[in-house]
Amino acid sequence: MKQHLLGGFVLAITLVLVGCGGGAERSSRVVLQNKGSDTLVNVAQAWAEAYKEVNPNLAIAVSGGGSGTGISSMINGTVDIANSSREMKDKELEMARKNGIEPVEHTVGFDAMAIFVHPDNPIEKITLAQLAEIYGEGATIKTWDQLGVEVPGCRSGEIIRVSRQNNSGTYVYFKEAVLGKTRDYELGSRDMHGSKDVVDLVEHTPCAIGYSGLAYANEHVKMPCVAKQADGACVAPSVETALDRSYAIARPLFMYTSGEPEGAVKEYLNWILSDEGQCIIARKGYAPVAEVSCG
Repeated sequence: MKQHLLGGFVLAITLVLVGCGGGAERSSRVVLQNKGSDTLVNVAQAWAEAYKEVNPNLAIAVSGGGSGTGISSMINGTVDIANSSREMKDKELEMARKNGIEPVEHTVGFDAMAIFVHPDNPIEKITLAQLAEIYGEGATIKTWDQLGVEVPGCRSGEIIRVSRQNNSGTYVYFKEAVLGKTRDYELGSRDMHGSKDVVDLVEHTPCAIGYSGLAYANEHVKMPCVAKQADGACVAPSVETALDRSYAIARPLFMYTSGEPEGAVKEYLNWILSDEGQCIIARKGYAPVAEVSCG
């Protein structure tokens, strides 16, 4: 019971705040608070914008800050929906339950985590083991010539590692999928606040390598294919390879609610998982949860 009261508290507060503006139409408007993953923030904003046409009386206030930030806000009862590019940690689930909240996980899409290098970098293929030795604690691969390439404009030959801050779900997922659960990151990487920041830095830094969601790719960076083993198939990141999970670093994307969603939250999540909502995520460069026909 406590979890439903807490979820309703967010809605009640936003109803009062919106109602203070005056006018019958404004007073009936509900605002859902949606916060978290930087990977999901662009598509979450696109969903929120499109949903205005479905239900003009429901507004969705979207903000980023990282998966950890969104989950923490959900645990504290200050958001209705938390966006996350990783699963909740055991300690987060424990904290939620201590607060009388039973988080419910909703898979809303899939993402191919791309590896980015400067467009002049000649590398075409990289393996998970090589990535682990670039990013992992005690890293043994520190220069581009160890990977058999010479990068124009990178005089030192040093590999500049671009990463994310530790409140990011992308940071956590990469650590688990590439480094393993027991190995930490090597110190000295350039840790960026957002996915776009990773891509921007790599674009302007010939020595750099970075990782982020496929949706942040542009024509100014290059994405080598990734192989699970040195002698295995090398698969390029794409919506299709994320959906069929043939890409080595494909991951699900989540929205979390406090308890089973009800009312406006349930209606919104149902719409996100409908063909209309899933076509929006597909157009943003992510894979939908199932095959959809989009015009």
